[in-house]
Amino acid sequence: MLRTRVIPCLLLRNGGLVKTVKFGEAKYVGDPINAVKIFNEKEVDELVFLDITATAASRGPNFELIRDIATEAFMPFGYGGGITTIDQVASLVALGVEKVVLNTSVVERPEFIREAANLVGSSSVVVSIDVKRSLLGRYEVVTRNAGRKSGLDPIEWARRAADLGAGEVLLTSVDRDGTQKGYDLALLRQVTEAVSIPVIASGGAGSLDDFRAAVQEAGASAVAAGSLFVFHGKHRAVLITYPDYRELEKVFG
Repeated sequence: MLRTRVIPCLLLRNGGLVKTVKFGEAKYVGDPINAVKIFNEKEVDELVFLDITATAASRGPNFELIRDIATEAFMPFGYGGGITTIDQVASLVALGVEKVVLNTSVVERPEFIREAANLVGSSSVVVSIDVKRSLLGRYEVVTRNAGRKSGLDPIEWARRAADLGAGEVLLTSVDRDGTQKGYDLALLRQVTEAVSIPVIASGGAGSLDDFRAAVQEAGASAVAAGSLFVFHGKHRAVLITYPDYRELEKVFG
């Protein structure tokens, strides 16, 4: 297993997989179970599934689909989207989800982080922080699939999430999502320096060099990517893939 986790971050919409650009322009990628089978063959360390319509539609997790994923996946995986109650957290973990990923619900009620951590342990609680940059260069946490401004500063929010018991932060730059132009290293560095828990870089990976930069220049503990693992070439043809283990060892070696 690699010292640095390299995590495909897969977006669910109406039971299918999609990939977005800046949280919009969702392009259909395929069936999640087929993707899991491919990632099994590639011996991927970990997966994250985020249901990007659950919160907007005011519905909870699709437990039937998550059960199917858990049955098929050889690797640990996290799930986020529509998680608003402690019973849902318990149900997800009982199904085999290793990490629950909390976003909008904990911005709206931060105490939910502590409740979840008390139930399943901090190591199973990931707080997902989506960040947009204003025209003046100020970073702000956004929720509801980037549809709502929170007024929160991402550095302060990451600190508070850690204090409340989050075991990990999934930090996504909305402005870089799907662009494959590299992570927002300035944002990443500020957050990794502010907290002692692991930070997963997300939003913008276009090459293995971007992984290296996130870890070596900005202090990320792990890296997540979407487009890099589901598209091929400038026309974004769908091709689910994952780097060879030796390539990744060279990147982080």
